Amino acid sequence: MADQHGSRCKSLWNGSAQRLLRRDQSGAPPEWRDVLRSRLLICAVMLAGWTVAIEARLLYLQVVAHGDMMARANRQQLKTIGLPAKRGDIVDRNGNLLAYSVDADTIGADPTDIDHPDEVAALVCRALDDCGLSQRQLMAERLRRKSQFAFLARQVSPEEGRRIKALELPGLLFFKESRRYYPKKELAAPVLGYVGVDNIGLAGLESTFDKRIRGREGKMLLQTDARRHAISSREERLPTAGDGLELTIDEYLQYIADRELRIGVAENAASGGTAVILDPQSGEILAMANWPTFNPNDFNASDILTRRNRAVQDSYEPGSTFKVVTASGALEEGLISPTDGIDCSPGYITFGGRMIRDTHEYGVLPFTDVIAKSSNVGAIKVGMKLGRERLGRYISRFGFGQTIAPDFRGENTGIVWNPAQLDPSALASVSMGYQVAVTSLQMAAAVSVVANGGEFVEPHVVRAFISNGRREAVPRKVVRRAITPETAATMTGIMEAVVERGTAKGFAQIDGYTVAGKTGTASKLVNGYYSKSDYNASFVGFVPSRKPAVTIVVVIDSPHAHGFYGASVSAPIFKRIAEATLRHLGVGHTLNAPPPVMVARHDSQPQQMGPRPAVAPVSSIASAQPAPEGQMPDLRGLSARDALRTLTRIGLTARISGDGFVIEQSPEAGTLLARGDACILKLGRRPPAPAGGTRP
Repeated sequence: MADQHGSRCKSLWNGSAQRLLRRDQSGAPPEWRDVLRSRLLICAVMLAGWTVAIEARLLYLQVVAHGDMMARANRQQLKTIGLPAKRGDIVDRNGNLLAYSVDADTIGADPTDIDHPDEVAALVCRALDDCGLSQRQLMAERLRRKSQFAFLARQVSPEEGRRIKALELPGLLFFKESRRYYPKKELAAPVLGYVGVDNIGLAGLESTFDKRIRGREGKMLLQTDARRHAISSREERLPTAGDGLELTIDEYLQYIADRELRIGVAENAASGGTAVILDPQSGEILAMANWPTFNPNDFNASDILTRRNRAVQDSYEPGSTFKVVTASGALEEGLISPTDGIDCSPGYITFGGRMIRDTHEYGVLPFTDVIAKSSNVGAIKVGMKLGRERLGRYISRFGFGQTIAPDFRGENTGIVWNPAQLDPSALASVSMGYQVAVTSLQMAAAVSVVANGGEFVEPHVVRAFISNGRREAVPRKVVRRAITPETAATMTGIMEAVVERGTAKGFAQIDGYTVAGKTGTASKLVNGYYSKSDYNASFVGFVPSRKPAVTIVVVIDSPHAHGFYGASVSAPIFKRIAEATLRHLGVGHTLNAPPPVMVARHDSQPQQMGPRPAVAPVSSIASAQPAPEGQMPDLRGLSARDALRTLTRIGLTARISGDGFVIEQSPEAGTLLARGDACILKLGRRPPAPAGGTRP
């Protein structure tokens, strides 16, 4: 069997070999070479196509889409962190700091490193002074998200930061942010405003000048690995500090205005009030007080109404203080003079079914007393004579119905009628300060027109910008001339009469100074009707009246304790503010001003420095009976000048009150004296007969 199988295989092999030999001899290619060649060709084509595709893709990615790919890589690997700029300081006119920036700790966390979010949130919240349940829940929620970064508490106090660091919790991150700090707390808070946690001004001057104060933020690039861990960082741009503000505010006067306003509101059981001290010559706001107020270091603890700057954002019907505009317009147009009589009888005036009354029946009053006694009937008759068109023109000239101070964002323009729409009844109302709304700052600026001789000067609170150590002063800006100096002088005399013998007598008078002012009392609109219990009580004036240093306006909202009239409610507050202001500014007395102090020199052998002028003998002194040496002479009946000469000769100084001749003296005549003592003299108009029938 084996032999048979072997022989068969041998015969088959021989047959195949012979067939192949015959094909080779005939020239036909064998089949396996064709297959191999075709397969190699296909592989070569596929390899070439694959190579071209890869090269094309690489070309696209590295050339065409290069920018997009780099941007994606940077977004994945680089993180841009803003470096907050330091806000510029805010100082008062004397350089006292009112607002500046400090470094504060901000607490963050990497949630991927925190295993127990609720426990960590509870511990951090416990270390904070004011952290409620809602804030703790918010912290825990942020930590549970396992995102790249989470804020837990921003701009905490140094003590809170120390307590949290002492916990040594893994995953917590600490870094510095800039926080605004107000060292005087409530002082001028509505004027300054406040800053949010993102270093952006949200109200007041911080908001108005935010772009200048904030400066330019810096930028830092942080490179991270695949797990978002920081590898390196570099500062691309350093932050630049913002400009500083130098204000016209005087810190001491602001404190006085805040204090007296707060006391006045409390004494009168009022709901609020404002007070403004303005330099009528330059338009500089020396103080702007609001009550109630707030602490800008913790502004979230107050409501939005408390944070309002009432002096520029709230309008009110001024009442009789607005008669200054009516009177000025009539005088400027030559329609009336201070002595012209106005018939105010029978104490009321009617317009259809509407009756407007005076508080008293005055009869015929000179125009000065119409304003001094604040007669509504008299003011209405003058307003009718002036007419709606001319009255509207003077209302605009005095700055009402428009924004007047660009330093205050959101300033209220008030409400002013279109003169063409004023019927006789509305004209009567406007003439006496009703159906028109003003702000406290507008009223102060309007009365300053009278104080400075007729110019409307733009009020401002920014005195200068401080940039890179350079001071850029804000110039005085005269908007327009409202009235002539002659009209302003006449109005000053009329407003002096208000204080001397008019509605403000006994309330606004200041010893040693002449005061010009005007009272105002106006019912408040409540649900469309004038209230019988709520009033706006106001007083506006300037002092000293003949050479004004300041204009002051005080507005009290809804007083309920001691009446509601501007004279009894607001004028005393004006007086207290004005007295402190005059002392602080060093303004000397304008009434019965003390003479300059004369010092006698008593050298045993005086040196002759030059020819001595001849001095004419003074008859009153020559005729005075000499007092024994070392005793006080009798000065009664002498003029102030003669009494001073006598005292100077014996080496005494004097303090004088009153006007005229000496009627009282202390020490009395005959008292033993020591050189350098002071003598108090009281003067009067009628010299008394000297004791014993003789005159020293």
